[in-house]
This record gives sequence, C-alpha cells and structure tokens, in this order.
Amino acid sequence: MKTLDELVQGVDRTNVKTVSVAQAADEEVLKAVQRALEKELAHFLLVGERDQIEEIAKNISLSLEHPGIEVVDCDASQSAQEAVKAVHENKAHVVMKGNLDTKSLLKAVLDKQYGLRGKGVLSHVALFEVPSQDRLIFLTDSAMNIAPTLEEKVHILNNAVDVARQAGWSEPKVAPIAAVEVVNPSMPATQDAALLTQMNRRGQIKYCLVDGPLAFDNAVNRKAAEQKGINSEVAGNADILLVPTIEVANALYKSFMYFAGAKVAAVISGAKAPIVLTSRADTAESKVYSLALALQSSK
Repeated sequence: MKTLDELVQGVDRTNVKTVSVAQAADEEVLKAVQRALEKELAHFLLVGERDQIEEIAKNISLSLEHPGIEVVDCDASQSAQEAVKAVHENKAHVVMKGNLDTKSLLKAVLDKQYGLRGKGVLSHVALFEVPSQDRLIFLTDSAMNIAPTLEEKVHILNNAVDVARQAGWSEPKVAPIAAVEVVNPSMPATQDAALLTQMNRRGQIKYCLVDGPLAFDNAVNRKAAEQKGINSEVAGNADILLVPTIEVANALYKSFMYFAGAKVAAVISGAKAPIVLTSRADTAESKVYSLALALQSSK
C-alpha cells in the first residue's frame, strides 16, 4: 500500500460499521462525516446538542435525514460518555473525537462501568504518506505514553502491529528507534530495542519482524543501512517506527507534516474499539483518513 487513498478504498463496504462522534458540533468533523458518507465508509451517531449540530450541518449542506446518520441529542458535557456508551452497548464500532478536549473523551473511554478499557496500555498509532517515500509508514507513540518502560513498549508495539495487520500488513517490520544502531549500556533505548528484538525472535512478540536498535536513517533508508553494514530484513524497510519517548515521536510526527508535507491517519489503539483522536485543527481530509484506519482496525 502506497497511499492513504488506497487505505480508504480498502474499507469493507459490504459490512458498514457505525462511528459514534462525541460532541459532533464541529464544522471540520461534520465535513469529514459528509465525505465519509459520500464514500460509503460508515454510518454515524452524531452525539451532542442537536441545535448546534443542525446549524453547522445546514451551513455545509449536510442532510441529517441521510439514512446513515442518527443524531443523539444530549448536553455537550455528556457527549463523551454517551458516545462511548454507544460502543460499549454495541450500537457503534468506533469512537471519534469531535469538538471537545482529549481528556474528557479519554476519561469516558477509561470509565470502569461503561468504558472501553483494554488489558494493556492505550497508545497512539499514526500512518504517514510521505511524498518522497514509496510506501506508507507507521509511527508510535506520539501522543499517549511519555517515557514508556520496556513492558509498556511491548504493549505499544503490539497495538501498532494489530492496527497494521488489520489494515493489510501481514507481517509488519518494526524498527525500535535509537540514536545509534548498536547496544550501548549508557543509552537505555538501545537496550530496550535489543530486548524487544530478542523477545520477537523467541516468540514472545508475534506476527511481526522486530530488529533494533536502529537509528532513523538505517530504519527507513536501505542505502544508509548498507553503508553501515547492517544486514537485516527490517533495516531500510521498516513499516513501523517504535520510538523511545514522546518527544522523539512528536518531533518526527511534526517533521513529517511540516517539513515533508506528509498526509496522516491516526488512531488510539489498545482499547476495546479504535478511537479517532484527531486534532481540532486537522482537516476533513485527514479526519477521513483516520476514520478509514479506525474502520480497518475495528474487529
């Protein structure tokens, strides 16, 4: 797969799923809903204050009478809870953030009574289409886990592999990123990378190929790997970049976007259902890509 448009095309139209949108009264969110309906990607529960949703929908010529739309009228402060409950009660398959803060949505997701808490950690999985590259590439975790332990990195890795496999990568190649490609006792990221590699080789981490530590250039560029004499199936061909800290991921994420002109799709994985947690500043196009990734990831 080389483009995010291919990801959109790959969504199963024979088994249309439902997306529950928390506080749907947002123009870019409703534009994304409009585009997704045009592409027949999903049905939608628009949760929030009906009058606000109706006003914005009218401004963008979105008909709320569309058979793929149902409005769930509730106070804005209750929209996260109601959107998550809809998935908990099997009325929807994916949760999408609308015009509310991330903390409110995640609080509802982690609620013990009606939430979607999984067995491991939640982590952010982004999929980039970088113009200079001939393939899509995943990056994790740039939004949730600040300085993950080795155990948490295992969960983050598995979350990303689950998303990748659902989206069509049968055996994704994972590169644990560090500043160098050799183990250095003074650099914990290199030690964790080596341990993750060994865990993969012993079958403790499944359904992927892990090899690290790898510096960024060696992970994504075959020529750079060859110049360093690195003999690896992953080096130069990584599908998933697993970074050691949120600062590294955040810098890479924004570099891809602002320096490389990348397009992105992103989800939160590790809960009982995918969560579309895009920024309020993201375009409708980006939100549609994220919806497609979430729908592909939904079981």
